[in-house]
Amino acid sequence: MRRARTGSRREPTIALINIVFLMLVFFMVAGTLAQPMDKDLNLVRTADLEGRPPPDALVIRADGTLSYLGVELTSSAAYMLPRNDVANPEVRLVPDRDLPADQLVRIARELRALGAGRVMIVTERGLE
Repeated sequence: MRRARTGSRREPTIALINIVFLMLVFFMVAGTLAQPMDKDLNLVRTADLEGRPPPDALVIRADGTLSYLGVELTSSAAYMLPRNDVANPEVRLVPDRDLPADQLVRIARELRALGAGRVMIVTERGLE
């Protein structure tokens, strides 16, 4: 009489992987991930746009000097002075690329302390 083997039964993991893979393929084919764009649509090209700050932005140069509408300001308080009639005005900052980060943070904190509701930093976005 032979003795039955007491080997370990392996779980059918390959079958489980196949089922999951088939489900993935099914949902990719059946569902639409994103609506396709209209074939007649031509997107706007921004490669040739002239880079200039928004008209209401406070420009901070690399040496930390501030300017608004081409006029040099002595402090961030001089920028906030005409905005005292608006509660929590939004402030847009356009910092120079070479401006140290600690100076940018310091100026943003000064503007918040002077009553700015939201301080936004305007940056260049590279899409190439």
